[in-house]
Amino acid sequence: MILKNVICPACGACCDDIRIDLDGNRTIVKNACKIGNARFQAIAGDHRIKDPMINVGGKLQKSGWNEALEKAAKILADSKRPLLFMGGETSCETMKAGLNLGEYLGAVVDSIATVCHGPSAMGMQEAGRIGATAGQSKTRADLVVYWGSNPLELVPRHMSRYAVYPRGYWTGRGRFDRTVITVDPRKSITSENSDLHIPLKPNTDYELLSALLTLIHGKKPHPSVEEITGVSISMMEKILQMMKNCKYGVIYVGLGIASSYGKHRNVELAFNLVKELNACTKFVISILRGYCNAAGFSQTASYLYGYPFGLDFARGYPRYNPGEFTTVDLLRERDVDAALLISSNLDAYLPAVCVEYLAEIPIICIDSFHSSMTLISDVILPGVIDAIECESTMYRFDDMPIYSKSIIASPFNFTESNEHTLKQLFKKVNELK
Repeated sequence: MILKNVICPACGACCDDIRIDLDGNRTIVKNACKIGNARFQAIAGDHRIKDPMINVGGKLQKSGWNEALEKAAKILADSKRPLLFMGGETSCETMKAGLNLGEYLGAVVDSIATVCHGPSAMGMQEAGRIGATAGQSKTRADLVVYWGSNPLELVPRHMSRYAVYPRGYWTGRGRFDRTVITVDPRKSITSENSDLHIPLKPNTDYELLSALLTLIHGKKPHPSVEEITGVSISMMEKILQMMKNCKYGVIYVGLGIASSYGKHRNVELAFNLVKELNACTKFVISILRGYCNAAGFSQTASYLYGYPFGLDFARGYPRYNPGEFTTVDLLRERDVDAALLISSNLDAYLPAVCVEYLAEIPIICIDSFHSSMTLISDVILPGVIDAIECESTMYRFDDMPIYSKSIIASPFNFTESNEHTLKQLFKKVNELK
C-alpha cells in the first residue's frame, strides 16, 4: 500500500509531502529526513511497548489492561498533589484530555515547554509577536536570520523546504535571492552554509539585542558592548543595515537564545527588535522547535485556561507561576507525590536530584517506547503513536495547526489513542473519587 502526502510527526517542521510504502513488515519512507525516517521505522521497533505492565515487588510484570488501568487510577485518586507531564510528541487532543484530568484531580499539569521553549512563550507574552506562516516567509523572505538555532541538525528540512532554498514568487532564484545570517557562539553546519556568521560570546544575546535596539533608535551603544559580546559596533551596524534594507526579513530563534543568560528577556528583546524593524520594512519572527508538537501544549492550555505551561489546579482554578509550578521546581522541592508521564523521556531533561525524587514516588507512564522512566514506573500503559496510528492535531513551528490522519490503525484492541487511554483513566478515577 502506497500513501502520499503523509504528515511527518518527527520535528517541528511537520513536513506534509512524505510518501510511505507499507510492504508487509517493511516501511519504505521517501522525502523524509533521517529523523523522520527513524520515526516511521519505529512503528515496528524492538523497543516498542506492546503490553500493559505493573510493578510487583520491584519488578515490572505484564498485566491485563483493566488491572493496569485500575492501579493507575488508584495512584492518582489517592494522590494529594499529582503531576501530569506532557511530552512534545503528544497530540493536542491528548493534551486537552490530560488538562481536563488534571483540573479534576487538582494536579499540576506541565509540558516539555518547561525545560525547552518555556522562556520563548514567556517572552512572547511580554512583547507580543509579529509572525507569519511558513508559506508566506518561504515565498517572500529575502533575509533569513537564524539566532541561537541550528536547523540543519534540529529541523533538517527547514532550510530546503521552508526558508532558504525554495523558489517563491518574489524569490524566483531561491538561494541566490536570499541572504542568510547565523548568530551563534559556535560554528555549525548552518553557519557554514550562511552568508554571514556572527560568533558572539556565549550568554551575551541580551547585550547584543540591546545594542541593536539602541542603534535602531539612532544612538550609539556604549563601547564596552564590543568586549562583552565579542562583536564590533561596526558589525552591529552592518547587521542592522542588512535588516532595514531587506524587502522581507525573518528571524528564527532557537533554544540558544531561550537558554542563555537572560532567558525570556532575551526573547522579549528579539520580539521587540522585530517590532521596531517594521517601521523600516516587513519583518517577522518565528520559533524553531525540535518536537513535532512542542508548541501544541502552549496553544491548547492557553485557549482553555489562559496560561501556556505549568498550570496548578490545586485551588480548583488554574494558577501560573514559572519557578514554582513548573516540573523541575516541584520535583526539586519534593512538592508532588505522584506523576503521570505521557510520551515523555523526562529524565533526559531533568537534574539528577529531580530524577532521584521521581524514583521515590509512584509513576504512571503512557508511552510507546521503553526508556529510563518506564524502568522506574509503577504502571506502564502502552502508548499509541500520534499522527501515525491515530488521527492527531499538531502545531507546526510557525504555530499553524496541522491535522494528520492515521496511516495505520492502533495496534491495540484496548485503546484507540492516547486520548482514549486518558479518557478511560479519567472514568476510573471518577469512580474511585
